[in-house]
Amino acid sequence: MENLKNTNSMDWVSGKVKGFQGKNLIEMKNGSLKKVKVDSFSTYPSHLHPNKTEYIYVLEGKPKITIGDKIYNGNKGDFFTLPNSIKHSIENPFDSECILLIGAINI
Repeated sequence: MENLKNTNSMDWVSGKVKGFQGKNLIEMKNGSLKKVKVDSFSTYPSHLHPNKTEYIYVLEGKPKITIGDKIYNGNKGDFFTLPNSIKHSIENPFDSECILLIGAINI
């Protein structure tokens, strides 16, 4: 495991969903952390994880985060917990990108 990662020198890697790119910061058996760029007008569809809880910290932008049946309008500095087995989605409904830290804790 590296003690320092200069994320500014890392390349963005396209994800499974168009408009989402990431930089892997840490990947371990019990969890992970990525820096994620969400392009304008992009949506990660509703899904769930039976074996992990995810969390999101908003670095830039105003993402719309849906957790279960609740919709949250995120802002810089907001922190969200996405419990295991609860459907959630991420949307960027604006014309500027969002930068998020998205992590997972395997249970």
